[in-house]
Amino acid sequence: MKRLEQASEEEWNAVLNVDQKGVWLGMKAATPATCRRGGGSIINVSSIFGLIGSAGSIAYHGSKGAVRLLTKVAASQYAPEKMRVNSIHPGLILTPMDEEAIPTEDALTPVVALTPMGRGAKPEEVPAAVLFLASDDASFITGAELAVDGG
Repeated sequence: MKRLEQASEEEWNAVLNVDQKGVWLGMKAATPATCRRGGGSIINVSSIFGLIGSAGSIAYHGSKGAVRLLTKVAASQYAPEKMRVNSIHPGLILTPMDEEAIPTEDALTPVVALTPMGRGAKPEEVPAAVLFLASDDASFITGAELAVDGG
């Protein structure tokens, strides 16, 4: 959670290696097999902070924004091979990682207040979005961004 001038190059690289490069490597590994089988679906996980800015970590926000555009480029490149590539953008998900980042109810309350639905998501609400994008019900959806953020 560092500002631009506070983040070291090593910290920047560590975040981008996981959040951006990891997605790229996953797509790079999955794409040949997906094309060989005649198409399919890749769903990348970004973050609501890949769609909007905030005063949070610049490296995290930058990496999640990059995932958004990597998804759109891959969707355009691989549509002729019948491969769909979409991204989901979770907001506040009540996981142990978020509980560690927001350790007290006093700290959580203002974050929840920013969510129109007035709550964080249960972890099982995210895979439901992934299953939809992977299903035949999403057969004409590619390059899309699905926010799972409570509004």
